[in-house]
Amino acid sequence: MNVSQGALFRHFPTKEAIRLAVVDWIDATLMQRLLEARQHASSPVGALRDMFMAHVAFAIEYPGAPRLVFGELQQPNESPIKHGVCRLMQHYRELLSEILETAASANLVRSDIDRPAAAALYLGAIQGLVIQSMVSGTTQHLMEQAQAVFGLYRQGLEAKP
Repeated sequence: MNVSQGALFRHFPTKEAIRLAVVDWIDATLMQRLLEARQHASSPVGALRDMFMAHVAFAIEYPGAPRLVFGELQQPNESPIKHGVCRLMQHYRELLSEILETAASANLVRSDIDRPAAAALYLGAIQGLVIQSMVSGTTQHLMEQAQAVFGLYRQGLEAKP
């Protein structure tokens, strides 16, 4: 970054303030990408797919973001940073639930879908892919894996004929 530690701490009073600013940046940047993916999709199911891929692409582009998020969620104590991560996750789940409701209303997915569970599975699938890439040390095939995983997710949602 070409910024000295002194210059950094003139802007941020503590390490926690730096991490909170990063969480806020992750929230704003990721949500912007998700909303853009949703806006450009031709259908609610297409929006889910495009958002899934946008989230995975974000994790590839910014590998430190998932590390920070996972690290904060593992902390036993409450903190402003952990609250920020939880706020991001809640906003994301609400967005997914809204899209799933629209898809169900249009008979693009089963109407009996448990939307909170479907949102949790969606996020869990992305988190699982990201964790596996962290363990393997490579994101080389992550987008291909994400496409296959989303295909399985979509099949579970499909409206019955």
